[in-house]
Amino acid sequence: MTILAVNFTLVVLISFTILAFYLRRAASNSAMRTRLKTIHVAESETRNKTVAALKATVNRRTAARLIRYLRNAPFAAMIEKLLREANSPLTVLSAALISASCAVAAGAACFLLLPLPIPVVLAFLLGSVAPYGFVLWQRSVRLNAFNALLPDALDLMTRALRAGHALASAIEVVGQESPAPLGPEFASVFQQQKLGVRFRDAMLEMGERIPSKDLHFLITAILVQRETGGDITEILERTTYVIRERWRINAEVRTRTAQGKLTGWILGLLPVVMLVLINLVSPGYSHILFHDPTGQKLLYIGAGFIVAGGLAIRKIVDVRV
Repeated sequence: MTILAVNFTLVVLISFTILAFYLRRAASNSAMRTRLKTIHVAESETRNKTVAALKATVNRRTAARLIRYLRNAPFAAMIEKLLREANSPLTVLSAALISASCAVAAGAACFLLLPLPIPVVLAFLLGSVAPYGFVLWQRSVRLNAFNALLPDALDLMTRALRAGHALASAIEVVGQESPAPLGPEFASVFQQQKLGVRFRDAMLEMGERIPSKDLHFLITAILVQRETGGDITEILERTTYVIRERWRINAEVRTRTAQGKLTGWILGLLPVVMLVLINLVSPGYSHILFHDPTGQKLLYIGAGFIVAGGLAIRKIVDVRV
């Protein structure tokens, strides 16, 4: 009985020892697997971060190359000048991206509606220049607003000079009292003088930002007076008179040429409007024009004559003062 008890005890001890050994090995393996999994996850995160950083670096380098190319391109300086004159928040790169997006969208829309090569190319070109046309419109609106405010600003400057203010103080008064876009430009000239910029350079920079002939007349008159002397108030009064006369003559010219411009718009849009209306009333009426080769040639010839006539009328009624 004692031998059986000893043997049983030995078997139990050996079994527990083997079981403990395997359990310990399993726990060790589990810890090792957990650690390897943690290392793998960390390596994956590090690799993903590295790949993301490399992609970001490549994108930055690509963007930098594109920016350098756009800056060195012949049209970049012209676009930058146009954006500056329009006081647009866009950059040359953003304007180029918007232009490309509009070109692709216009080309795709035209291809879906009218799958002909020449209209698609024309739509692509029109889409590419549409953003610049909008910027030109912004520039024209800003320039007209500036020119409309300039005579009253000169009257205010003249009254300030007669009240005993210096020329710099008179410019400050105009910058404070005049609305945008004229007020901020004159305020910028005054601030540049306070920071040590020469008066001549500050005025010439304003002339570069605002492509206004009236403003150029004013800048030339003021700079000549500072170099040669003379009564600045009388010079400003004469300049104001010249600017107002130019505005009066321009308004009279616009009135006399308004009928010619309206005629050009009517003659240019009438064929297109009539074609759309006829197709709405009788669907498929002009189907042969768009699908027959001869009809397509006639459409191209007609569009060419319409454009040529519009350009001719514009040249006739474009009277510059």
